[in-house]
Amino acid sequence: MKAATVAQLKKELKFKSQDEVLELCLRLARFKKENKELLTYLLFESDSEEGYIETVKEEVDSMFSDINVNSYFYIKKSVRKILRTIKKYIRYSGNKATEVELLLYFCEKLKSFRPSINRNTTLMNLYNRQLEYIKKKIPLLHEDLQYDYGVILEELHF
Repeated sequence: MKAATVAQLKKELKFKSQDEVLELCLRLARFKKENKELLTYLLFESDSEEGYIETVKEEVDSMFSDINVNSYFYIKKSVRKILRTIKKYIRYSGNKATEVELLLYFCEKLKSFRPSINRNTTLMNLYNRQLEYIKKKIPLLHEDLQYDYGVILEELHF
């Protein structure tokens, strides 16, 4: 089965009643955890972006505290998983300021992580890629935010 385009889906949804659309949304939420998480964000958390950011930061803190530090292999796997999770939450929000703030927070946590990421090339490359990505995203924000995030970004460079 080939999936329909977003435009086709939009046209078809216009012909559905409100109850039918509600039923479709609930059915969609049953199938995948990400659908449920996105619906949760849209319904409960999209009106308070600061609260959403704090919730994500708490989850990131928890994930960093759970990292197995016995080997850099496990550290790399865990750090990649944390970054995947952050990127997923960024996709839910769609807000550029939220994206930059969460990625800066990730980099802060990674920089202060012990054992130091300086001893591992892969982790340093991942860290530097995120800094470069943030550097490209900052000019797209409001001037005040550009300055604030620019200062934080400068502090994060090794």
